[in-house]
Amino acid sequence: MLKLPFDLDRPVAFFDLETTGLSLSNDRVVELAIIRISPQGDVYERVRRLNPEMPIPPEAAAVHGITDDVVKDEPTFRQVAKNLAGILDPCDLGGFNIRRFDLPILLAEFRRAGVPFEIRDRRIIDMKMIFHREEPRDLSAAARFYLGRDHQDAHTALGDIRTTAAVLTAQLERYSHLPRDLDGLHAYCDEMDPFETEFDRWFGESDRGLVFKRGKHKGSTVDDVAGSAPDYMEWMLRADDMPAEVLEVVRDALDRAAGPEDAPQ
Repeated sequence: MLKLPFDLDRPVAFFDLETTGLSLSNDRVVELAIIRISPQGDVYERVRRLNPEMPIPPEAAAVHGITDDVVKDEPTFRQVAKNLAGILDPCDLGGFNIRRFDLPILLAEFRRAGVPFEIRDRRIIDMKMIFHREEPRDLSAAARFYLGRDHQDAHTALGDIRTTAAVLTAQLERYSHLPRDLDGLHAYCDEMDPFETEFDRWFGESDRGLVFKRGKHKGSTVDDVAGSAPDYMEWMLRADDMPAEVLEVVRDALDRAAGPEDAPQ
């Protein structure tokens, strides 16, 4: 029986989510697992698959094995939200990386379902945070693990990058499955932590052209917004921290909306 080595003053629920992707705002839950432990030592386990009401991308299905066909007849999060909130209501929360991923997605799902779920007074125990504090994953730790030596020139730029290059060589020697070319290594790293530019954060490709991925016009094409809400685009042009690649898209859309006769000379 699962038992914690200390007394509880209220239940604690450990949970994990499988989702359609890594976006905290856009992606949905396809599977939820809970282990709830009471102060008396009673253990409750539950696993529930959910219909995310959106297609499950192949790259996500490749990770967790859950496809559209698997969940097409399962309930939606909205349908189970009240019952789930009741199960979690008196509990502190625990899990691996829940502070940065699982919990924000769970809260977004509750908001969409219109079911109140407060975390203000809950204790949130994240085993990833404990792991990383107790077993640092910095360059010095990598030098000890892969090179068998201390990183003597830590926090000097040249020393750091010399050690970094040596660590890569050692990783390629240790892990025979790693790609042996830069394209492959880039793809390997991107699978773990996709890199997004500011352009990627603002816009996405669609069959209708570029669409906003954030802001009040999220889901609308840039051309539609330039035509129907040019004030919003003008606000973007005046913003102090807007990157040049985003401003270029905005200016081009406004020029197209203005037409050849009214376009700025």
